[in-house]
Amino acid sequence: MPEAPKNTLKPSDYNLAEKNKKSLQFIEDVTSNADEAQKKVLEEILSRNAHVEYLQRHGLNGQTNRETFKKVMPVINYEDIQPDINRIANGDASPILCSKPISEFLTSSGTSGGERKLMPTIVEELGRRSLLYSLLMPVMSQFVPDLEKGKGMYFLFIKSEAKTPGGLVARPVLTSYYKSTHFKDRPYDPYTNYTSPNETILCPDSYQSMYSQMLCGLCQHKEVLRVGAVFASGFIRAIRFLEKYWKFLANDIRTGIIDPQITDPSIREAVMKILKPDAKLADFIEAECSKESWQGIITRLWPNTKYVDVIVTGTMSQYIPTLDYYSNGLPLVCTMYASSECYFGVNLNPICKPSEVSYTLIPTMAYFEFLPVNRNNGGINSVSRPKSLKEKEQQELVDLVDVKLDQEYELVVTTYAGLYRYRVGDVLRVVGFKNKAPQFSFICRKNVVLSIDSDKTDEVELQSAVKNAVNHLIPFDATLAEYTSYADTTTIPGHYVLFWELSLSGSTPIPPSVFEDCCLTIEESLNSVYRQGRVSDKSIGPLEIKIVEPGTFDKLMDYAISLGASINQYKTPRCVKFAPIVELLNSRAVSRYFSPKCPKWVPGHKQWNKN
Repeated sequence: MPEAPKNTLKPSDYNLAEKNKKSLQFIEDVTSNADEAQKKVLEEILSRNAHVEYLQRHGLNGQTNRETFKKVMPVINYEDIQPDINRIANGDASPILCSKPISEFLTSSGTSGGERKLMPTIVEELGRRSLLYSLLMPVMSQFVPDLEKGKGMYFLFIKSEAKTPGGLVARPVLTSYYKSTHFKDRPYDPYTNYTSPNETILCPDSYQSMYSQMLCGLCQHKEVLRVGAVFASGFIRAIRFLEKYWKFLANDIRTGIIDPQITDPSIREAVMKILKPDAKLADFIEAECSKESWQGIITRLWPNTKYVDVIVTGTMSQYIPTLDYYSNGLPLVCTMYASSECYFGVNLNPICKPSEVSYTLIPTMAYFEFLPVNRNNGGINSVSRPKSLKEKEQQELVDLVDVKLDQEYELVVTTYAGLYRYRVGDVLRVVGFKNKAPQFSFICRKNVVLSIDSDKTDEVELQSAVKNAVNHLIPFDATLAEYTSYADTTTIPGHYVLFWELSLSGSTPIPPSVFEDCCLTIEESLNSVYRQGRVSDKSIGPLEIKIVEPGTFDKLMDYAISLGASINQYKTPRCVKFAPIVELLNSRAVSRYFSPKCPKWVPGHKQWNKN
């Protein structure tokens, strides 16, 4: 198997061209020998974990060949291994899933029973993640030269973490990475030269972190060649933060003294090494930010920026028009495809249009299988696969090199950290090949109907939350006749909107406070990722209910039928995205109500917080 490129060089003997060449050759080698690499990865995972309880339980008996593995091991969901995960979380250190000790849990943005899923990981996985990161800029350098001559302004943040009853840390994958020595003590590399000092990224106070990162980015505005965040939503939040606080930031630059609200001593020390009094720069920022239009503000304040590096695939595509507005149409670049379960692949043509983004899976990251899927009536989230698969369906899974062009698949992974034939829940379409390795476009996350940031709310969860809320209407002899929902990203942060059509039997008017209680009840009923977005991350705004005129949903059906829907098969969509439909619903709204306060949320799982 080709060896990953290593980086131990110091600035004086750093040969960037040689490093880039090695990284690109690594991609060439692993994609040319994709099946051999996959076979070796599976053998390696199964031989080192031959004696773990999970594999023995299913009768693998130390076998490492693909045929036996596929015959013996079931294709699973999170719920299938949740009892094993709970044992590890509660302190059982025996080799249940993996022969190496589970070092921590990575909390997924996907949920089970309203709580974040816990993905096991081991120390060496950090090396694999670092490897994937190390491939991104050598690829990018083929399309955008001289990026090593400036800096990247990236808004990166850590999120809250919790401890399981057994003492293992549970936190998001990026928080784990930013807090690791792989990131904090990274060796010299001009491509990881960021405007934000580590101290500003590692501050748990989101306001102080954002303020100090923005201040450092402004101070170094001429050196910035690329800007970004993880998700498009996060980058837009940073720009809206600038809209709100530019006067304070300009004042800090004018005086050379950081705002007293920034109290973290390590941040103050790190920022003061960068911040120097600069009246000319402060005047420039004030002049640009006080203009009526903020169109192109990125290229106005950071004039040498060549692209915006953010995820704009999947539900993040809803932010593309806003990004185009703020960036004056700079290229929007999606560089990699990763999740809490595993880091998967890279975009080998990063300057493509967002609609053409595809990812090449790196065959050394994990063992990949693919479950063919068919989407019902083209519905973006109607993936026709039951939760558990029959034996015949398990046999339909194909290997990485056997996928077919234009076919859609659900991704299934076997990882070094103890997941075996695990259904990730992402639906991918094969759009091409790099040598023997397929290239996939991301189609959707299975079953998700609403998403603003990293939250994922499915139809069943939304229905349950609405059902809880309508209990507030009972004293007024009112019932909910129909409803649908919409992720409104015209506000920053974005927020969920529910359109309700009521059936009123009573004569007592329903006070606004009752609808506000309905909003809050829905929020309280949603999963912990949503509630964290509302309470801690401030990445989601208060939920809104819009009451629409009687007959609105009949109009909605008429409109759908006029577009070709079958009257026999029509059912009200629980989420709408199509602009004319949203306009129709908004035009018939007679009142609107917002959640009056944040829902309850604490880090960790509910059962860990019971004292």
